[in-house]
Amino acid sequence: GWEDAINTTIINFNNEKMQITWAGREVFHNENVSFSYTFDEGKHKVWKPCPTYLLDHNYNTGCLFKTEGPTLAISIRNSNGSEELFSKKLKSDFYIKPNPPENVTFFWKEDTVTVSCNRPERAAKCLKLELQYKSTFDKEWQSRTSRCCRVGDQGFDSRKCYSFRVRLKRLVPYCNVVHYSSDWEAETFWMNGTLLDSCDDHRTSQSNTVIVLSCLLAVLLMMLILLILLCKQQRLQMSVMPAVPDPKYIFADLLSDHNGNFQEWLDKTDHVVLQTKLEYEEPECITEAESQQEDEKNSDKQGPLEKIFAFSGTAENSDLKAAQIACLIPASNIASFAGFHILMNDDIYVTL
Repeated sequence: GWEDAINTTIINFNNEKMQITWAGREVFHNENVSFSYTFDEGKHKVWKPCPTYLLDHNYNTGCLFKTEGPTLAISIRNSNGSEELFSKKLKSDFYIKPNPPENVTFFWKEDTVTVSCNRPERAAKCLKLELQYKSTFDKEWQSRTSRCCRVGDQGFDSRKCYSFRVRLKRLVPYCNVVHYSSDWEAETFWMNGTLLDSCDDHRTSQSNTVIVLSCLLAVLLMMLILLILLCKQQRLQMSVMPAVPDPKYIFADLLSDHNGNFQEWLDKTDHVVLQTKLEYEEPECITEAESQQEDEKNSDKQGPLEKIFAFSGTAENSDLKAAQIACLIPASNIASFAGFHILMNDDIYVTL
């Protein structure tokens, strides 16, 4: 009844060392069993005791011994060896777990990588070479498998850092009855055909670059926002509070040409303005003079009116200003100004 309950695990390490384990505590309660084995065939078998036990809380749960042939027989007995509890006969060659590949080399040509290793001395036809790789941007391993002992793939990006690992796999069911593969060879890191200590440095440099670019972009964005807000604030300020003109530019000739003499500056300014108007409106003045005789009749009906206009200036330009005033009065209304007296400076009167 024990044979149906016992589940054994058999591993032949590269046909050099055997390891057989069983669930001792779950099956053999309160009993520490013994293990023996033999590679002999026929009636004259020589059973050998286990040289090295594997323990679990002081209970024997496995045995480790040397591989001595293709045919193996095992026996599990009670603690004193008087009763056999389990026995099995098997082919040790069907439980081989290969060693990791040796002398692994990488050959790079543009975007293609070829990996090779030394060919094992025994049973190389039962082995496959498996290559796995991933870049710093991949979460899962990419896998490629080929017959021992050369495998390759293409499509590698020279700007990315890749992690590589290789192992040997035993063919099933032609050579093994269980899927056993070797341990992974030490992981290596490559970028554009150059061997690196780690991809962490490359990842860190990329992260630093991203952080610097992000900071620069944020600063530029903040400057743009501040510039927009400043322009809007200036427009709002100009619409609510218009700028007051600087008198320094309006009265520049008062300070530079007249040394602050306001009366002198005013006389010169009036003369220039009135002369400009006189020159510009001189053709209209002739028209008004021609129509003055026609309007005198209407002025007699309205009665004499007197108005006094005071002007500042010297006697030399009194006649000129009087003429300017006459020119500035429209011809249609000249009659209404008949009899007006204009008071010039120095008590000079001009009568229209």
